Amino acid sequence: MGRVHTYKGRQLTVTFEAGRCIHAAECVRGLPVVFDPGRTPWIDPDGAGSSEVRAVLTRCPSGALKAEGGEPEAPEPLNSVRLVPDGPLYVRGRSRVLDAAGETVVQDYRLALCRCGDSRSKPFCDNRHRAKPFHHDGGVTGEVAAADLSGEAELRFQPVVDGPLHVLGPLRILDAEGQIRHQSLDTWLCRCGASKAKPFCDGSHKTCGFKAE
Repeated sequence: MGRVHTYKGRQLTVTFEAGRCIHAAECVRGLPVVFDPGRTPWIDPDGAGSSEVRAVLTRCPSGALKAEGGEPEAPEPLNSVRLVPDGPLYVRGRSRVLDAAGETVVQDYRLALCRCGDSRSKPFCDNRHRAKPFHHDGGVTGEVAAADLSGEAELRFQPVVDGPLHVLGPLRILDAEGQIRHQSLDTWLCRCGASKAKPFCDGSHKTCGFKAE
């Protein structure tokens, strides 16, 4: 997606893809001795033990931060999308983002996807929801939909041109409190920001002037 910055330590190398960072600050809060935006370079992989650094890296919701060397990061055992109040979709698990033509854009275990409709790096979040503003409490109405999600397979996120985000695979949607509110193998999620049935698409993209590839 964008330039990847590399910070080499004695035991661990940390990479940072600035274009995917949404400034959630989980790294700074979790291990400020390693992650200090006021310092140059701002990442010091040797500032703490490699296991501590790895643990904090996995808290980065967008996947902008990663570790190289040693044991590879393991995905969450269950695929999920958590709704951030007034914010993006936090994706965890084996995930692949495709473009409208079906070509792979990103394959990762951690993603932050736009749902306000204004991001300049769609389908990824770039914090534009903070300026729009975008409002949704992170809840899901109705009963929890049932689905056979046995056999945890990869999630595939494919945007429809000027339309919703089509998600194929064993998906659990969590509300802002982390409770499972929806389960499905085939889901259409709003990405224009105008749906009255958030997080699901209700066709509002057709009338609100939403444009996106």
